[in-house]
Amino acid sequence: MIQSYKDLEVHKMSFALAMEIFWVTRKFPKEEVYSLTSQIVRSSRSVSANISEGWAKRVYEGVFKQHLIHSLGSNSETEDWLNDASECGYLPKDVFTDLIKKNDSIGRMLTKLHQNWKSYEK
Repeated sequence: MIQSYKDLEVHKMSFALAMEIFWVTRKFPKEEVYSLTSQIVRSSRSVSANISEGWAKRVYEGVFKQHLIHSLGSNSETEDWLNDASECGYLPKDVFTDLIKKNDSIGRMLTKLHQNWKSYEK
């Protein structure tokens, strides 16, 4: 039974991906610290952060769903930053492929959660 946002598989996966991206970006060139590195870390962290923020307001179905939409937006932004990092040669092909697959899976899960969420009063 889901008692907390931490029980949602999509939150667990998005948090884990954000941490993985954080550690991968530590190897990016120093000149990227305030641009690509900062952007990709922030967008990836925003996915799970929006889920947790929305969870606190889940009794208001529209509000929770709006946070899921923001989370989807951050997920798409993360994909774009991953593409940039790959094109710049900062990510080995296998690492890039793995991160993109995880990101895509999270996007599908967020979409399904958004489509199926129903709030009920206690």
